[in-house]
Amino acid sequence: MRTILIDDERLARKEMRSMLEAHSDIEVIGECGNADEAVQMIHDQKPDLIFLDIQMPGRSGFEMLEMLEYLPKVIFVTAFDAYAIRAFEVNALDYLLKPVENERLAEALRKAADESENPIPQEMPQGQHQEEVLDPEDRIFLRDGEKCWFVPLKDVRMFESEGNYVRVYFDRFKPLILKSLNNLEKRLDERRFFRINRKYIVNLREIAHIEPWFNGGLKIRLHNGEELEVSRRQSAKFKDLLSL
Repeated sequence: MRTILIDDERLARKEMRSMLEAHSDIEVIGECGNADEAVQMIHDQKPDLIFLDIQMPGRSGFEMLEMLEYLPKVIFVTAFDAYAIRAFEVNALDYLLKPVENERLAEALRKAADESENPIPQEMPQGQHQEEVLDPEDRIFLRDGEKCWFVPLKDVRMFESEGNYVRVYFDRFKPLILKSLNNLEKRLDERRFFRINRKYIVNLREIAHIEPWFNGGLKIRLHNGEELEVSRRQSAKFKDLLSL
């Protein structure tokens, strides 16, 4: 993959270039120290992938993305975790914290390689971002207070609406994020994550048992024993979606 490094710190670019030498499928075709230089280089070179810092003199990494007409795959590399949710919203492949560990870099590159079969780089109207459906293998960054997680979407068993927030259930954790269930639903494949009622979206692979319930609805039981009701309206859609 043809790659450009974008970071205002020369030593950081040098370190990343050195780490990437261990990955034969990565070709570093250029480096930039600020957003304006990067926009021009991306326009001219049309790389497959960029490693992008966020806090840079002048324009930030996010502001740089808004200037692009051609959008390559993006891996953010930064010393701050405060921007990770926004990185998730602009469809970044991964979010690496400095100092970058070799194992995390390799994981990010594997993800980039997995998606290389899909031509993500494309011409886009200026200032617009893709709102693509997330893949179950995609990782989502979650933060609740002082705790942070970077979780594969497939490991989330359900989402619960709590006003303007959504509670995300995985393993034994259930952090609360500032996002509406309606907006989240647009990013999820309903053949994997189905909205069973106004309050819940459930990972279909977590369903262990289904039975008829009152007024034409359904009741489901998850593998961990939790029981939830599928509304009558969603029950009909559920049957249509999953029937042969």
